[in-house]
Amino acid sequence: MTSPLGLPLEYTSPMKKTIPTDADVQAFLDSIEDESQQTESVELVELMKRISKAKPVMYGKTIVGFGRSMISYADGREEEWFSVGFSPRKGKFSLYVVNDAEAHKAVLDRLGKYKHGKACIWVKRLSDIDMGVLEEMVEASVQRDRDRGWM
Repeated sequence: MTSPLGLPLEYTSPMKKTIPTDADVQAFLDSIEDESQQTESVELVELMKRISKAKPVMYGKTIVGFGRSMISYADGREEEWFSVGFSPRKGKFSLYVVNDAEAHKAVLDRLGKYKHGKACIWVKRLSDIDMGVLEEMVEASVQRDRDRGWM
């Protein structure tokens, strides 16, 4: 058996919990209790699906991912991941649209109100950010992975 990227399953970490699953994305979206967060999650699905031209896939229990990519760690390990995605968390969204937030500082400066980690951006609500800039970031990530032959 192989992973969605065609890698042998033993190549992916056996301890990794955030892996692609067969869970129903719509059922996950329907389970979001906060109505505005549910509406904004549907908006993110539509945006990421349109740009990536990929079906949404659940990664673990709470991340919706689109497309295929690889994530590299400082120790040289690489693991299968998605090109773009998001996760509705309590009171915020985790947006996975860059692989290195510091390298995208110029674009992030135009995004609006956010916080970031190494590879994700946190926003309280979509109205806090410029959706055109978010689209630009999603397009760049998807194109990067297409250029690498992962999508």
